[in-house]
Amino acid sequence: MKPTAELDVSAAAHLFADRSRSRVVRALMDGRALPASRLAEEASVSPQTISSHLAQLLDAGFVTVEQSGRHRYYALAGPEVADAFEALGRLGTPEPVTSLRQGTRAQRLRSARTCYDHLAGRYGVAVTQHLLDRGALVRDDATAGVCPRADDAYSSPVRSHPYALGPRAGDVLGAWGVDLGAVEDERRETLRFCMDWTEQRHHLAGALGAAVLLAFLDRGWVAEGRRPRELTVTAAGERLLAG
Repeated sequence: MKPTAELDVSAAAHLFADRSRSRVVRALMDGRALPASRLAEEASVSPQTISSHLAQLLDAGFVTVEQSGRHRYYALAGPEVADAFEALGRLGTPEPVTSLRQGTRAQRLRSARTCYDHLAGRYGVAVTQHLLDRGALVRDDATAGVCPRADDAYSSPVRSHPYALGPRAGDVLGAWGVDLGAVEDERRETLRFCMDWTEQRHHLAGALGAAVLLAFLDRGWVAEGRRPRELTVTAAGERLLAG
């Protein structure tokens, strides 16, 4: 398993505690790069205010920016930022739902969504459990007892994952069209997990999580929803986990 850069989780907790900055990160969680004007709309703040928020996120290394013509496009700096956002989200207070439309969208996101480039929500957790049930993942005794440091209450959800690839990983993932060897050859970490903030359980992330999401999209087991990050689970996708 390849190492990944550690995220300053204390800085993340401080920055993400602001509701406007949290909305900015949430808007970028599907891996898109967006202009400041669009992010201002997502966060419901003025252009001047969004510039301040983006500057803080840039200084912390949580987002990147690229110039294209007259516009600057912002994106998350990497999947570890999405991991931290999910983990910290389960410890915070969710935004209140003030309309039926918000409630419906919240339900769709809880059912199935993307977390940066991998599956999350009830379906993402169910996929991870399916892999465990079939021996593609196993409990890793070497990390099962790892506890967070006393000075870092957020370290466990982000860094310690008591799972490893199991003896049937190649067979189970291969049946889904995932080439495990190719995934392991990637530069990013093969196996990571996020603590799903709506389900309070781990979902698969890392290079393998990204490959699984692509396979599910290619085979029509999930489809992109009407809004960013939303996923729709098809009947075939439901049958996959029921079998």
